[in-house]
Amino acid sequence: MKRFIIASLTIALLSACGGGSSSGSAPTVVPSPAPPSTPAPDPNPERITTAAGVRFLRQATFGPTQANLTRLQQLGYSAWIDEQLRRSPSLQLTYMDTLPTPDDIYVAQSNRMEAWLQNAITANDQLRQRVAFALSEIMVVSESSMLINFANGMAHYYDLLSRSAFGNYRDLLEGVTLHPTMGIYLSVLGNEKPNAALNIRPDENYARESMQLFSIGLVELSLDGSQRLDAFGLPIPTYNQQVIEGFAHVYTGWTFAESIDFHTPSYRFRQPMQAFPAFHDTDVKTLFPDVVLPANQSAKEDLDGALDAIFEHPNVGPFISLRLIQRLVSANPSSAYIERVATVFNSDSMGVRGNLGAVVKAILLDPEARSDIPTATSGKLVEPILRLTGLWRAYGARSQDQRYVFPRPEKHFAQAPLRSPSVFNFFSPDYSPSGEIGDLGLVSPELQIANETTVVTTNNFLATAIFLWNSEIQDLAPSTIYIDIQSDLAFASDAEDLVDRVAERLLGGVISSAARDQAITMVNAIAENESAFRVSEAIHAIATSLDYAILQ
Repeated sequence: MKRFIIASLTIALLSACGGGSSSGSAPTVVPSPAPPSTPAPDPNPERITTAAGVRFLRQATFGPTQANLTRLQQLGYSAWIDEQLRRSPSLQLTYMDTLPTPDDIYVAQSNRMEAWLQNAITANDQLRQRVAFALSEIMVVSESSMLINFANGMAHYYDLLSRSAFGNYRDLLEGVTLHPTMGIYLSVLGNEKPNAALNIRPDENYARESMQLFSIGLVELSLDGSQRLDAFGLPIPTYNQQVIEGFAHVYTGWTFAESIDFHTPSYRFRQPMQAFPAFHDTDVKTLFPDVVLPANQSAKEDLDGALDAIFEHPNVGPFISLRLIQRLVSANPSSAYIERVATVFNSDSMGVRGNLGAVVKAILLDPEARSDIPTATSGKLVEPILRLTGLWRAYGARSQDQRYVFPRPEKHFAQAPLRSPSVFNFFSPDYSPSGEIGDLGLVSPELQIANETTVVTTNNFLATAIFLWNSEIQDLAPSTIYIDIQSDLAFASDAEDLVDRVAERLLGGVISSAARDQAITMVNAIAENESAFRVSEAIHAIATSLDYAILQ
């Protein structure tokens, strides 16, 4: 319009002044055509529906927000993932270092949990944070050990997972192996070479668990995750006791960096462990049948050879792919899904093996992940703590003092980051409950922590977080984490509109008729002038429904 006005004024001025024509007659002026206006960018080029977007974000983040959904619709799935891959990691220690130094180990661990929750709820690198959480349930260390004394070390280990979430698996494996926190947890730190006179033998803990749980599993796998069988139809073990002993001898001679000597720890948790040559076994080491490490190698040379052998094992691709699919998308992915992702692990678009960023992208963009048609085997039970983070993110949870203090999530949700009872996590990836699921040969790992007690404690906490800790409650303590329900109050007078509004925020509007009808009935049982109560009731009804507990 501005260009048109200027052109019109120019024509008028030329006409009034004779336009420079020698004949004195008014010239005929033909204005240049205005260039076509640039159309506004399509805000949703892939036509990602609210339902599809929310489902994707429940897989890829700690819970959808309207801002995340809008951004996803603007960019599309692939570009959204690429943007997330580029984001710098939000680190726990960065936050913890801003807090007063605690003089109590329980306060210190509370600070670590606060840092985790701060990132889960507010960090803009949501995909990285979500994958780091998945990795923390695969490459497990736990505060339920002497590590309770080392909150900063635990936080630094989690930060390693965050930094490595989109890096190369080989680098992650080395970072985990040399991290002092893992060194303490699975006995690499201080592990010594054999000494018959002192009755010292290398500890086999990390050698065993790093293969069984972190990398190759117990039996040989095909690319699609199915077990390979021998001539007698039996699964083929990936390793035996001799292999364990070989790796155990590799993992000798390591302790804290900058220690005065091998037995005087420096407690430098923010640096990889350091090798002390005098305590490393330098004999020949037989690992897998075709991998033998020669004598007289340094601790680092032996370590590199051992980790390379694990990294190149054909099991790693399908093993890690299945574990990550289970944590993000589906408990029972098809063999074709596993094979597609494992193929990317083995060789990304540039021919690189172990690119975790490419693996995560393949998991989330796979047709099986993006299909909105549920099957008998698709989906998974949502981990209890992710039901909480999903609620808090959807409703902009915050506190007056801008902190997220929640010291003991495991009391209510039977889980908390880096607090599993053992290296086997809170639940086994192979857990198959008795009944219909087990009869079908399926697994449901998260069901292992679902029992009468945990169902009650989870729902009770959600009730407290919704009814008692919301923006309409007066005189909340400054540290109380509360949800903002103000925008839903406008829908409170109409139970159907209100329930649909809440279902859209938490479920993308995909809710069973039974759950919807029940929620409407519950809301209608409350007087119309009790707006905040009606909104809270609607949120609670959906947040405790099967539709919210199961991610299809």
